Amino acid sequence: MPRPALISALLLALSLTPLLSGPLKAVEPNEMLADPAEEARARDISKGIRCLVCRNESIDDSNADLARDLRVLVRERIAAGDSDTEVVDYLVDRYGEYVLLKPTATGSNLVLYIAGPLMLVLGLGAAVFYIRGRRAGRDAGSEALSPEEEARLKEILGK
Repeated sequence: MPRPALISALLLALSLTPLLSGPLKAVEPNEMLADPAEEARARDISKGIRCLVCRNESIDDSNADLARDLRVLVRERIAAGDSDTEVVDYLVDRYGEYVLLKPTATGSNLVLYIAGPLMLVLGLGAAVFYIRGRRAGRDAGSEALSPEEEARLKEILGK
């Protein structure tokens, strides 16, 4: 029969195992640049570039073949002497703004950034307008009946 201390130690180890296994990066050793500063720049850029296969996963985290190609392309551009902005601009020119995990809030994207809050404000305004209109209609209907209307109502109700 197992000891309670052994069982509790095993349970503790099993419960901590998911915490110890952090997210793995998909960057392979043969992709990495020799210069640590350039590699750090490449990793930083890769975290902001979307994997076009995986959806909402950066190329730094993705194991897809296209993500690997994009990581290699980023490193080639850095090795060629491009700045971070030039590398990102090159990718955007080649693949469109969809390649960015955080698209810019300019041009046609501005419409998308504004549309959500604008629809919320318009919906709240319509709801307030509707509720006030119903309230006004209810208040208008609560006026006293004329003597003729009261007589007709009593006749209908059989009083």
